[in-house]
Amino acid sequence: MKSELLFMKQEDVIAAGVLDMKKILELVEKVFYLQGHGQIINPPKTVFGIPIGEEPQSHFFSMPVYIGGDINRPGTKWAAESRANAKVGNLPMGIDMVILSDPVTVQPVAIMDGMVITAMRTAAAAGVAAKYLAPKDAQVAGCVGAGVIGRTMIMALREVAPSLKQIKLCDLNLEKAQNLANEFKDEIEVIPTNSVEEAVTGADIVATMTTSKKPFVKSDWIKKGSMIIQMSSCEVEGGVVEKAEKIVVDSWDQMKENDLSIINQMVQQGKIDEADIWSLSDIVCGNKPGRENNDEITMFSSRGMGAHDIIIGDYLYKEAVKKGLGQKLTLWDEALWV
Repeated sequence: MKSELLFMKQEDVIAAGVLDMKKILELVEKVFYLQGHGQIINPPKTVFGIPIGEEPQSHFFSMPVYIGGDINRPGTKWAAESRANAKVGNLPMGIDMVILSDPVTVQPVAIMDGMVITAMRTAAAAGVAAKYLAPKDAQVAGCVGAGVIGRTMIMALREVAPSLKQIKLCDLNLEKAQNLANEFKDEIEVIPTNSVEEAVTGADIVATMTTSKKPFVKSDWIKKGSMIIQMSSCEVEGGVVEKAEKIVVDSWDQMKENDLSIINQMVQQGKIDEADIWSLSDIVCGNKPGRENNDEITMFSSRGMGAHDIIIGDYLYKEAVKKGLGQKLTLWDEALWV
């Protein structure tokens, strides 16, 4: 029996609809709903860095997943990051692949580029959190990081917070912030800056999307009634976490494996109680409340869930089949070792 699978290059993934942020938000929210109903298997990701015995210059991540319910899709995301790529700039820092399998025969059915999927689902997770936790009449967002996730974060926030009038966009490289601001000039006012304090102070929604290994957002800059979104591990100081009246994460099982996480560090230090950290799935499923008043400060921090990549990959695969996208590959013409 011939075993065929569909290979989707990045252009196929885009043609299948990955840039439809409204749809991606819907799929990511469904993952949180299914997670809250026990229909997701998403073990903590396996991570290693190389070279051995030195400061890692490359990192690799394995993220196996099963999504139950009406999706019924096992798969895995293989992700990698290169500091060398980031320095040289001729290749993406992160290069990802998504693999989907048949739940019964376990044969692979699709392999696709995962870089744009990663960018979209990362911001979409924050967008779903903002839907439930951001001020309802948010006018100003302060975003730090004008890279790939900076772009998709603007896309997500515009979908879930239509009241937004202005985005203050900070990057150490002011030119990057200016270029990204220009991309959205016909859609929303984006003010570029290279001052974190300027971007964050007075913002109704604060979102950080950087590779920083040291916290840089100070609690004094966070105003009453705002929402903080932290997409990396330790971009905000401990005082910001302590200031938040609701601390919500995408997956605590994932985050407590991350020693760099400021939230995990504060739990280990006894500064906050693990019981006070909520999963976004509980809020999406109605087991915990979202924002309850205009004055409370809420915080969402993300570690990243492979389930988001797999549900999006499943959707794009089905769309690609409908549209005749991708290239069929043969794993074997006849299974010889049966």
